Amino acid sequence: MERLLTMFEEADPFATWWPTIAALAVGVVITIRTLMSGQRCPNDNQINQQIVVVTGGSGGIGFEIAQALAGRGGRIILACRNLKAGERAAAIIKRELGCRTPIISPDEDDDPADRYFVEARYLDLCSLRSVHHFASQLMAEFERIDILINNAGVVFANTHVPTEDGFERHSQVNYLAPFLLTHLLLPHLKLSEQGRILFVSAHAHQAAKIDFDDPLNVGTWAVKFHAREAFAHSKLCVLLATRWLAKELKGTAVTVNCCTPGLVRGTRHFRNSPLMSSICVKAVTYPWMWLFMKNPYEGAQCAIRLATDPQLKEVTGEYFNDCEIVQSSEPGQDKELAKKLYMQTIRTLETVTKLTVDKELPLEAESELRLEAPPDAEADSDAETETNRAAEGASVDRQTLVE
Repeated sequence: MERLLTMFEEADPFATWWPTIAALAVGVVITIRTLMSGQRCPNDNQINQQIVVVTGGSGGIGFEIAQALAGRGGRIILACRNLKAGERAAAIIKRELGCRTPIISPDEDDDPADRYFVEARYLDLCSLRSVHHFASQLMAEFERIDILINNAGVVFANTHVPTEDGFERHSQVNYLAPFLLTHLLLPHLKLSEQGRILFVSAHAHQAAKIDFDDPLNVGTWAVKFHAREAFAHSKLCVLLATRWLAKELKGTAVTVNCCTPGLVRGTRHFRNSPLMSSICVKAVTYPWMWLFMKNPYEGAQCAIRLATDPQLKEVTGEYFNDCEIVQSSEPGQDKELAKKLYMQTIRTLETVTKLTVDKELPLEAESELRLEAPPDAEADSDAETETNRAAEGASVDRQTLVE
């Protein structure tokens, strides 16, 4: 032992290049991680008592968004397919925030965690009936909704197995269901002093393939997408719908924007990815994923800014990355394509949800959008019967669209 200590004491760090090389390598790694982690939300604005709906809030980016907004005073509704996981996430958020909350008086009997409102509700985006049920519950319970964050999504899903509504899974979960939920909740969002709608897109939209004559890819000769292509297509649809919805909501107090969280590790999106196919592949890819990809906290920062920053009060129809407005792909800026997709989406959803556009007035004048619950149908079980009845109550008043 003494010999080893003597060796270290007599060692000359400048007698070899290895310490310098090691220091440079560490410096490069730290620099890359700093650059890849992205920009943090530049404000700590409070949203006291604002009602916030976050889809996919039981884990990953959605969990981080919900925790940050709850810490800023928001009343958070976690919309989750796995209700137990959502309730567990809500309890964790309240407990962690409660631990950070200073106790004003030592005589207080109240648990600091009880000061935060975080609840989980069931929502399955693979079922448009579930979307109606969820929306009807919220509208019955809350007098308004201030912020809607459409965060939930899927990637690498099986493209050969459609949802119960007959749509490709990426298309419905990432685009159609959030589109429907947004329109169902629009009346309550308009009751907010400053309603905000946020869609989560992805860098992958830049690689999307889209047909101008069938932008939703549901026609008779629709292309059979690979899972990666289906994901990219759905995220481009999200971006285009954001652009056109912002145009339709012009003149109201509601803004709508979309953002990309970047490449994020540590979420359940990769559970079906080839990168997770075996232990050997994981061992090789994990170090590179750690180096070049964001963690969920870092991926949530852009959405947090869009939900809280008063400087963005008048900003609508934009695409954000790293908390800043950026340019999207060329198809993502096509206004005619955005309009065509928006109208085709309405016509397509009409077959399931009676989503219709009345064209009694000229195109230059106002047209009306009506959302109604699905018609009566036989339920396969008592649970489905209850869902149908709740869906029938999700009739939404007409809203004016300007074409």
